[in-house]
Amino acid sequence: MSRRGLFRKYFMICSLCVVSSLIVLGAVFLLFARSYFEADRYEALARSANRAAAVTSSNYEMNRRRFLDEQTITLMYSIISSTAGPQLFLVQLDGTFLYRDPTSAIESADVTIPQEVVDAAAAGGYSATGLLPGVYTRPHYIVGIPAMDSDSTAFAVILAASPANDMYVFLGELSKMLLWSAALVLIVASVVILFLTSGMVRPLELMLDATQSFTKGDFSKRVPVSGYDEIGRLSMAFNKMASALALNESTRRSFIANVSHELKTPMTTIGGFVDGILDGTVPEEKRDQYLQVVSSEVGRLSRLVRSMLDTTRIEAGEMELRPVVFDISETVRQAVFTFEQNIEDKMLEIRGLEADHIMVLADQDLMHQVVYNLVENAVKFAGGGGCIEISYRTQESFTYAAIRNSGAGISKEEFPHIFERFYKSDRSRSRDKSGVGLGLHIARSIVNYHDGDITVRSVEGEYAEFEFYIPSAPKA
Repeated sequence: MSRRGLFRKYFMICSLCVVSSLIVLGAVFLLFARSYFEADRYEALARSANRAAAVTSSNYEMNRRRFLDEQTITLMYSIISSTAGPQLFLVQLDGTFLYRDPTSAIESADVTIPQEVVDAAAAGGYSATGLLPGVYTRPHYIVGIPAMDSDSTAFAVILAASPANDMYVFLGELSKMLLWSAALVLIVASVVILFLTSGMVRPLELMLDATQSFTKGDFSKRVPVSGYDEIGRLSMAFNKMASALALNESTRRSFIANVSHELKTPMTTIGGFVDGILDGTVPEEKRDQYLQVVSSEVGRLSRLVRSMLDTTRIEAGEMELRPVVFDISETVRQAVFTFEQNIEDKMLEIRGLEADHIMVLADQDLMHQVVYNLVENAVKFAGGGGCIEISYRTQESFTYAAIRNSGAGISKEEFPHIFERFYKSDRSRSRDKSGVGLGLHIARSIVNYHDGDITVRSVEGEYAEFEFYIPSAPKA
């Protein structure tokens, strides 16, 4: 997804959340404001009506319940209306007016208040928002209370009213304020989302560029890590993957180059000698000698192909183990006897073959290949007149076997590469003309397959020692 697509997506989601929240909050706030506004108006009207009722009851009692002093009522009602603002009406129990607010636009002198309104007010109180037929043509807040004599008997009702359009003006202004606030929040949110999305999308864009480079064989690009959040951890994982791909690609190219080199040399030798024999360039008396060289190179090719197949099977996880209990010391003795002629030629002393019954649980054929490779190297690189020493030890549930040879040893520079595929040190290249540099790699892979490992120790000019460990045989 493009940066613009992500921005649009996040912007729409965040905007929808913000707008939805504002709508819900605005609706709740407006409902609360309306309820508060109406309650405040009813309360104010009730106060004005109660003052008017007190004046009316007092005047009625002063006139011994026979009449109301119209002049006094008019004056007092005018004062209450001018200070509190409502319109006041004094209504008899039959709905006719005793006093009408002079500011009210009553249609006719015969207008009366609906009896149900009078009855409700006389019964204890009336409040409503709406119209009084013949009195108002627009909604008003209306409160009605009874005017009581000293016997608590209602002799009239007082109605207090004020226009309801004030509330709509108030709510309209409040709505405008909410809309402006929402617009401001959306603008701020858009800016914030822009920066946040840019920060989130930038690593993804770099990853996309890097993957495109990977498809072209360039594994050098990396994604900068700017934090330890999900994006940061993703960047670190991506860089780790890129490093692994780079290493695999380097290993693949090195593997191909080494295979090509190892195949080219014997094939060139074989082709040259065979062509020489066929075209008569090689004399008759030297043909057997050259055929012996061809046979040696064919054997070398066979070993190379077999080693490459073993390596491929191991790395593909296709190597099948058949663990059995056997004596690893006997396997070592057999491997040593295989090189008896080479040992005698170099006058090497063999130590440690007297060990007996070192039982392990492993694949016997594969471990024979491991031991064979290690003994072959020990014999090959041991100095003339030197010695090869075999030793064993047991630790916890593993058996350790070490093969040490005296001689030139291994330099510190070579240590990191000893178990690499096709690696051959300079000394190895000068002494080992038949090896292909896969023996130690295969040995370590097989031991690793047994949940073990091989380590190497060496003092340059003195000795080199390879030690591996594999599971011991279960105790009976």
